[in-house]
Formats: sequence, structure tokens, C-alpha cells
Amino acid sequence: MSDARDTTIELPDFALVVLIGAMGSGKSTFAARHFLPTEIVSSDRCRALVGDDETDQEMTADAFELVREIAGRRLKHRRLTVIDATNVRAANRKGLVELARRWHALPAAIVIDPGIDVCVERNEARPDRPSGRGVVQRMASEIRKGLGGLQREGFRQVWKLGSVEAIERVAVIRQPLWTDKRADTGPFDIVGDVHGCADELQALMGKLGYAVAWSEADGVRRPTVTPPEGRKLVFVGDLGDRGPNTPDVLRIVMAMVAAGTAYCVQGNHDQKLARYLAGRKVTPSHGLQQTIDQLTADGADLKRDLQPFLDGLRSHLWLGGGRLAVAHAGLKEEMIGRASGAVREFALYGETTGEIDEYGLPVRADWARHYRGKTAVVYGHTPLLTAEWLNNTLCIDTGCVFGGKLTALRWPERELVDVPAQQVWFEPTRPLAPPPGDGRTAQSASDDVLDIEDVTGRRWVETALRGRIVVAEENAAAALEVMGRFALAPNWLVYLPPTMSPVETSTRDGWLERPEEAFEHFRRLGIGEVVCEEKHMGSRAVVALCRDAAAARARFGAIGGETGAVWTRTGRAFFTDAAMTEGLLARLRAAADAAGLWEELATDWLLLDAEIMPWSAKGGSLIEGQYAPVADAARAGLAAAREALSRGAERRLDLADLDARFADRAARADRYAEAWSPYVWTVAGVADLKVAPFHLLASEGRVWFDADHAWHMGLADRLAATGDGVVAPTRWHRVDLADEAACAAAIAWWEALTASGGEGMVVKPLAFVPRGDKGLHQPALKVRGREYLRIIYGPEYDAPEHVARLRERGLGGKRNLAIREFALGHEALRRFVAKEPLRRVHECVFAVLALESEPVDPRL
Repeated sequence: MSDARDTTIELPDFALVVLIGAMGSGKSTFAARHFLPTEIVSSDRCRALVGDDETDQEMTADAFELVREIAGRRLKHRRLTVIDATNVRAANRKGLVELARRWHALPAAIVIDPGIDVCVERNEARPDRPSGRGVVQRMASEIRKGLGGLQREGFRQVWKLGSVEAIERVAVIRQPLWTDKRADTGPFDIVGDVHGCADELQALMGKLGYAVAWSEADGVRRPTVTPPEGRKLVFVGDLGDRGPNTPDVLRIVMAMVAAGTAYCVQGNHDQKLARYLAGRKVTPSHGLQQTIDQLTADGADLKRDLQPFLDGLRSHLWLGGGRLAVAHAGLKEEMIGRASGAVREFALYGETTGEIDEYGLPVRADWARHYRGKTAVVYGHTPLLTAEWLNNTLCIDTGCVFGGKLTALRWPERELVDVPAQQVWFEPTRPLAPPPGDGRTAQSASDDVLDIEDVTGRRWVETALRGRIVVAEENAAAALEVMGRFALAPNWLVYLPPTMSPVETSTRDGWLERPEEAFEHFRRLGIGEVVCEEKHMGSRAVVALCRDAAAARARFGAIGGETGAVWTRTGRAFFTDAAMTEGLLARLRAAADAAGLWEELATDWLLLDAEIMPWSAKGGSLIEGQYAPVADAARAGLAAAREALSRGAERRLDLADLDARFADRAARADRYAEAWSPYVWTVAGVADLKVAPFHLLASEGRVWFDADHAWHMGLADRLAATGDGVVAPTRWHRVDLADEAACAAAIAWWEALTASGGEGMVVKPLAFVPRGDKGLHQPALKVRGREYLRIIYGPEYDAPEHVARLRERGLGGKRNLAIREFALGHEALRRFVAKEPLRRVHECVFAVLALESEPVDPRL
């Protein structure tokens, strides 16, 4: 207990602060002076909330239940919380200490005792709080009797303010918890369990750019470590035991920590060594005896400082603005940046199931499999053959002392660096854990089951390009129906392409869409160059193309022997025949081989955005069930009408104008029936397909949204030029919007393209991610030809009366949708390339599908 005569109370910035004092002691005044109103949970205020009267003692039980509920919610979210109540009885305080422990908050008590006379005088001045001297005396007596036992009750800090003067002059200062190093943003190099392997440690440090020099002044061996500019080492603990040279490992780590160029957390072996040095009874097993012998032979210079150094190591460190946590054996999300015995215990030993394996060792619970935190957790303790990310956690103990490797993680680069062990220094009791036996990564194996709770209800998805995007609950439900019944296997669905807005309507007679409006749209935004791409009349498809089945297994978790996947805009498999899918992938793989993309991009997989033709390959049922019946009905009905008009004309009725009108309608119906004919042909096999890729979305380690559209089209040209007839070229032009001749040439090209049966073109800013002062611009605008629009809007859409109406169509909703889906697609790819859990990728993919349920005119 501390008597605050020094006028300062230092509190952690995350704690449960319990004020203790008799009625009239000034607790509420003290709280209001030193804490924010939102941090104070007052029993009087809660009494008023449940009963409209702060003094109504009948409401006390419900009021204190509310106090505990509010305090618990604040502690859950790591908010400092102050309990403003008398709290004079140990029984009342017990529940508060338990609440603090539940949320791993440090419980602190501040006893406010200005003296009985002062309390009585203040109470007499408050007619709404009648209490005699006897009540105050009983409270004060109970507080003083329990004062010495507050720490035994579980309070980690106890402060007593024993006079009015002490209460008035005290200052409350907040300090970050000793585990909270968020202000240190690195960069860091995090080193796995060293276990006395000093030579391997120095080799790894050299590989990371740290220079180690030794001196022998005064017969004392001292290291001097020069780190790369700005970088700092972080050790995950277990510095000694089992290995050949624990003293040198300790010298390096202690020197670097003292110099401020390293951090170290405590491992279970470090704790055991500290207990031995303190004279505690320990069993010198699991390599401790080697450390004792080594320190006896070559550790005289370490003995004075070693025990306090080891005892001073923290359970974990919270670093890098809160994005990184380092603990010896790992840490659950709700423990990060908190302090309790349970946190330290977990950080040292992890979690076990209570079972014993065939080697006589405890079976470890797989906490990382269930981790959902945004903070990356890097740890050791459990040796593995290979370090692999799993749910934003990484075990970097790769068993150096057992003949494996010593591994480091470079942060924030997320790059693994390792050196091999010089030899097996200690035979493991249990063999090092191998990766999953089916060739998948640990993350892919963990992603076998997705949780419906991750996609249902109203959701907020954070994106790098557009911030937070909201998904309505009803749209999520619609997406769940589609995804659950029709979608491809989730491990493949890492991206869905966004919708695309049409251009503004044209003012030219007889036209609904023309390129002039697209060019003017981008000019107004200050965009100087665009790329005009032929819009193939096929079906949009995403192609995951892997170099072989092993790559598909390793990167996408595919265990059926497939070498990729092809899917539609709504996540359905493009082909129902697996042989057709694999046949098409083989042709695309051959094109990638011939173009040299695997080596050039240093990847074993490609994700392509493409159009697959003919339209009838996927849209055949749509043509037969929707468009063709309209054409047949129009032709039959109009033919019958014209026959009736002909008979009327034979009876000398004046029907010439009406007949001309129906003749015009019949001609439009004929053009409607012929509009899709260029997009339909028989597909007997892969050779009858055409695939026109136009974006390389991602490959290993890279999302290609930072490359401009000219680069993407150049790559598409290279694939088409390999000579495989299945890979179709996409004609395109790069247009300077300030060059009138270039714009006119592009318009003429579009007119010729659409007149010959082409669908139209897509106009895109040269930059893949176009930005302005107000955020993202439209990533693309489609400009469709007259006859293609007839399919969309109906046979008579271009009649003057209908064109006038269609020019009133609103594009705002469609364009907003296009930008949101574009941002979500980018975010899904960013997360996938970063090897985040599939649930995190699927959050974005699912959101795209959900947004498609918004009420936007599907003809746009």
C-alpha cells in the first residue's frame, strides 16, 4: 500500500479503479477532478437510472448489477473504469476484483479518508443524504480494518489519501501498461526460441544485418551489437537450456536490451532459470542442468544482473501501433495489452487439453486455429518444422536446438529469414510437428470450415480504397442463399468482379450511348488518358490458373487434384463439366508457359479477369428461355397485325400510316432476333471456346491494381500472341483526351466495331485505381452499341418516344455500387495475397455478392 504523500498516483491506462470511502469522503468530487465522465461508473447514478432517485436504497441491488454490467462492458473494450461507490466491505469489493480478473484488467484501490469529522460535516450539509455520525463511524472503522488486506483481496495497487490536504494536492498520472509498447512502430526482427544456440543466433543476426563484435576487457566477455538503421530485435523467450552456449546468448540479449536495441519476453525456461537463481527449489530437467553447468564454468560476469533481468521480462509485448503482439507461447485476442496472472500463465505455457500424448507430454490446445484478432501474434514454445501463418498468428520456433532452424520474422515486411542448426544439440522427446500431410498450408487446412456468423447480419467491411462499406442485413441474407446453394467451393472464391456503370446518355438523335460522353466524363475529372477496350459479347469469368496441382493445393487448399477454377460474377462454377474446366485451364496454362509469365512474375498461380465466348456457352438457357421467345412472339404478333392491316387496305380503309408504323416495329423485331446471332455458336469442346483475358488481378505476393491498364492489355496481348486459338485477343486503344484526332479515331473505331455486330467498348482511366480529391472515380464506363442495347432494352427501345424516356435513367445508384464493389474486390485480393484467413477474404467476396441484391436497374 502506498500513502500518497508524494502527491502523485501513477495508474496504468487500463485498470479497474475502485474508490473506497465513507459517505461524505469526497469520492465523487475526486473522481470528477481526475477522470473523464465516461470513465466513472457511479452507484448513485445507476440508482437513479433504474429508480429515478439516487438516494432510493431499495434500488441498490439492481443499481450495483448495472454498475457491474457497465464496468464489464468497458473493460471488455479495454477502457479504464472507475467505480464510484463506498465499497467499504470486502464482500462488495470481491465481485469487482473478479470482474477485473475476468477482463485481465489491473485492479487498483484508492482509499479516500479525510477523517470522520469532515465526512459528518459534509453529510449534514446534504439534506438529501441523511446519515448520522454512527453510520460514518461504522464505515470508516470497516475501511480501516480492511485496509491492510486489500492487496490480499487481489488489488495490485493500493493508494491511501489520509487527509483533506492529501486529497486536494494529489495528481493522478496515467502510464501505459508495461506490456504496452504500441508507440514503438519498429521495424522489428523477431527471433524464435534460441535455447543456447549462440553461433546460430549470431549467424541469423548477420543475415538480418546486425553486426556483433566481442571484447575481453578486464577479463569480461562483452558483446557490442550494431543494428541496421532503426531496426530492433525482439526475442520470444527461452534464451537458454539444451544448447551449447547459453552464456553468450544471454550476454547478447542483455546487452541489446540495455542499449535499447532489443526487447525480450519471458519464456518458461527463462522463468525456471530465474527461480533457480533465486534459490527456489526446481528440478534441473529439460536442459536446465546444461545451463547451470555453463554458467558455473563461464558466467561469473552474469550472476549479478541475470536474475533481475530474467525476473523483469514481461509476459508479452504489444507493438507497432497495436498491430503486433509477441509472446513466448502465444496469446488469445482478449489478453493482448492486458495484465493478469492468467495472461502471464498463457503467455508462458500456452493452453493444454489436459490430455497426455504417447510421448508423455501434455497435448496442446490449438488456440491459434480459433484466433480472430486483428493484431498479429508472433510466438514460439512449440517447435515446428516450418513457420507458417495461421489466422494472423505465427509460431517461429523451428527447433534450432533440435537440429532444425533458427527463424526470424521481419516486421512489418512479414518476411521470414532463417539459418540451419549446426547440428542436433538436444534430442527432442517429441518429433517436430510437420505441416498438414495433404500438401496444404496450415491456413488452408484451418479454413476447411467457415462460420456463418462471419457473414450474417448487418456488417461493416473495412477497405483500403474506400474505408468502411456497409452491407445491409437483408442483402447479406440474399447472398447467403446464393452462396450456400450455388457457389463454387469457398477456397477458390477469393474475388468477384465489380459491376460496371454505363456512360451518361447521349443527346444525339437515335442514340442512347456514345463514346463522346465517356470521354467528357473523364475530362471533367481531370483524367488525361484513357484506354478503350473492345467489349466482347461473352460471359464475365474469373480464372484461377495454377502451374500444377501441387500449386493449387498449396495456395488454394485444393485437395481434389484440380489445377485451378473458373467462376462467374456470382461465384458459380462456369462449367458443370470438370473435364471442360481442366481442358480450358490446360490451354491457358500453355499460353502462360509460352509467354514466360511464371518465371517473369515469380509465381505458381495467376488470377485473371476475362470474358469467355460464346455468350451461348453460359447464356444459352437465357437466350432460349427469355430473349428468343420475345423475338418469336413479336414476329408472330406483328405479322398477324400486318396481315390484318393488309386485309383492311384491300377494303379501301386508310391504314397506310398505321401499316408503316407496324412495318417499322416488325423491322425492329427482326433486328432484335438477329442481335445475338454473332454471340452464339455450338460448343462441342474446349477448342470451340474463346477466352479473352483483360486483367491480371493477382499473383504470388502481388495485387496488380498498381499497374496501369496499358500494362494489363500488353500482358493480354502476349497471351493471345502465343498462338493458342482459345486465347482471343482484345482490341484496344490508348487515347489522349486532349487530342481531338485521337478521340475521333476512337469514336470511329467504336462505330465500326458495333456496326459489325460487336457489343461495344469499355473506357477506363489509364490508372487502374483512379482517384481524385473526393476519393475513387469510376474505374470503367461501358459504351454499348445500338443493336446490343436492343437485347437489353427490347426491340423498340430506339423508337423516339422510348429513347426520350430512357434518357431519364438514373446512374447514381449504379455508379456508387460499382465503386463499392471495386473497393471490396481489391480488398479481397489484398487479403488473399497477404495470406490472411479465408474468412477475412470471404468477408469481402460475400459483401460484393450481397451488394448485388441492392435495388439497381439490372439493364444498366
